[in-house]
Amino acid sequence: MASIGQIVNPTPGSDALSRARQRAALVPDCLVEAKRIANTVIAGWHGRRKRGIGENFWQFRPYAEGESLSRIDWRRSARDDHTYVREREWEAAHTIWLWCDMSPSMMYKSSYGSVSKESRALVIMLALAEILARSGERIGCPGIMEPASARNAAERLAAALMHTPLTGGLPETAMIRGWSDLVLIGDFLDDAPAIMERLGPLARRGLRGHVVEISDPAEEIFPYSGRTEFTDPESGAKLISGRAEHIREAYRNAYLARRDSLGQSLRHLGWTFASHRTDHLASEALVAVHMYLSGMPAKATHGGQL
Repeated sequence: MASIGQIVNPTPGSDALSRARQRAALVPDCLVEAKRIANTVIAGWHGRRKRGIGENFWQFRPYAEGESLSRIDWRRSARDDHTYVREREWEAAHTIWLWCDMSPSMMYKSSYGSVSKESRALVIMLALAEILARSGERIGCPGIMEPASARNAAERLAAALMHTPLTGGLPETAMIRGWSDLVLIGDFLDDAPAIMERLGPLARRGLRGHVVEISDPAEEIFPYSGRTEFTDPESGAKLISGRAEHIREAYRNAYLARRDSLGQSLRHLGWTFASHRTDHLASEALVAVHMYLSGMPAKATHGGQL
């Protein structure tokens, strides 16, 4: 039977150096794809805009009795028989920290998925940076890039990722201050209690969190049968199953139970959780996270709870 999935082969050399080179080669293509997706998603929609203190025009609305006359826009009111007030757009920049897992397990790609988990995570993170930068938000990446408000935040983040040593696991968050948003993108294959032990203190510090689980279709549906060798990409440990189809149901139950446990625990903290498969459009996950950041409820799809 042909192999269903594989770890993307790194360039020959030491493990850390070869993987760093591979990621550096991957980032430019991911940035191009991220910009394309961002342009598609953001067209005609600006989910984080709202009325408030600022310089830019927001909208005209009818004057309400008792309001200060100084707020009336007399030029607009002169056009018809109604009196209008000019409202301005809220412009207080928010800090949003973006992070995606670079563990070896993220390099997996099966014949059922269109890209590796690592590639999809990078595209979603960079596309989100592109959209949020256009909204005037301050974008940062823990341990990689300090928060900055700039139109080219996605390019700056991509450049930082290309020249940063590879790290796995959850990021260090000591540098995150104040009431910020933290978007975490990865496969989160560790036990849910171990993950929550790291994330729980962040919620108690006032951080709003948004977790996006990236999975390959083969990890969810378990299409293996017959004699199959499984390799742990993190440790290199191997497991041989004589008839893989006999463990399919038990595996799927455990896999989905881990996801459900993690999602429920995160929602109990007041955080959001989305699951995304690499055989679906990246824009689906991007829209879901952007709606969460905008304070809007996201819809669920058959590819996982959004």
